[in-house]
Amino acid sequence: MNVLYVLVPLALALALCGVAAFRWAVRDGQFDDVETPALRILLDDSTDPSDPDV
Repeated sequence: MNVLYVLVPLALALALCGVAAFRWAVRDGQFDDVETPALRILLDDSTDPSDPDV
């Protein structure tokens, strides 16, 4: 029973950290565009030899 005095506040603190991290990610714009990164793999690569990204 005494272990609950440690585990419950620890669980609440971890949940609070998770909510804070989620709010930070939303404010930072991490979830603004969720479709483009998944579709980027389907786009053709550039074949220009002067392109430094190739």
